Amino acid sequence: MTSIVVHYKELALKGRNRPWFVQLLVRNIRTALRGLSVRSVRSVMGRIEVELSDERSWDEARDRLRRVFGIANFSCAGRGPLDLPELSAAILRDLEGQHPDSFRVSARRADKRFPLTSPQIEREVGGRIKLARSWRVDLEHPALIVHVEVLSDEAFYYFGKEAGAGGLPTGTGGRLACLLSGGIDSPVAAYRMMRRGCSVLLIHFHSYPILSRASQEKVRQITSLLARYQQRARLVLVPFGELQQRVLLAVPPELRVVVYRRLMLRIAERIARRAHAQALVTGEVVGQVASQTLENLTVIAKATTLEVLRPLVGMDKDEITAQAERIGTMPISIIPDQDCCQLFTPRHPATRATAASVARAEEGLSIPEMVESAVSAAVVEEFTFPLHDVLDSANAGTTVRRG
Repeated sequence: MTSIVVHYKELALKGRNRPWFVQLLVRNIRTALRGLSVRSVRSVMGRIEVELSDERSWDEARDRLRRVFGIANFSCAGRGPLDLPELSAAILRDLEGQHPDSFRVSARRADKRFPLTSPQIEREVGGRIKLARSWRVDLEHPALIVHVEVLSDEAFYYFGKEAGAGGLPTGTGGRLACLLSGGIDSPVAAYRMMRRGCSVLLIHFHSYPILSRASQEKVRQITSLLARYQQRARLVLVPFGELQQRVLLAVPPELRVVVYRRLMLRIAERIARRAHAQALVTGEVVGQVASQTLENLTVIAKATTLEVLRPLVGMDKDEITAQAERIGTMPISIIPDQDCCQLFTPRHPATRATAASVARAEEGLSIPEMVESAVSAAVVEEFTFPLHDVLDSANAGTTVRRG
């Protein structure tokens, strides 16, 4: 039997609410490891222990745990008794065949009733390892760190840490709806809000059949990938091409982008409220394109009564691209496609639109009817985790419904 010791960081600061956060993290870990040989997942004195009945599941479990929000780090661990000579012997058996240039022992007492302090445990266990192997001790830059965690009735030990996704457990931060394009920015915006514990509904506006289905296929792949982090995701595909044509006939060219965005927010708000989402999320960045000025962003946001969150608003393109590469959406986002934002876009969009000018531009549109028609025609797709391979099979684990 193999144990995985999971540590959390931010959750430890939650005071009286900490048990609720930990309970949700335990639930999410169980969901992430579904289908593997998991014997139990339990909270143990400030950490979570996952018991695998088959050590061959470790590699797959490691890949899945890396994407569970709320985990600071985790390790494949051994168990030993509180008797330090016996514990040291167990550690030495598991270190058989290793020959590091240097080592040190790092100990923590979860149970302060244990008679030895952490430094004393380190000296005792480290001394026995040095006596048995003659390895050099290096407290500053060791090639190997032997971690020992003393609990009430047993001890864990492990020799390395795997980085977790950090953040807060999914389900602790409320519900949001994110406007998802096939580009680089909006998937990162969705990820950043997921990492804060929010459950994010994804809404994609497309211009099929005026344009190809390429953007829809891209966002399906992106949604499948994000489902690995959120464990389930819902994608709403909204036809927008016909509405863009109506805007084209009624709105001055320089204001079309602003009117497009306001229309999108109105439609997204209707969909979000049906899903009980409390705010909208966009990938907008101040000054990144000509239409994303403070004036335009302000006028656009007034189209909805929901809060509009812009988690990337102060980032530059290099920072956003780096995060897209880290989370894995970058290879999908750079696939060429025909996005609805590129359809009927004027050469010189307004950079300082005013509420009055936009109101006049929208007078020739039947906004409520346009919103209703788009919401009625929307298609909803459900993505669930675990998936076999989301990048090779973009539709794996999905169900589709309309309305």
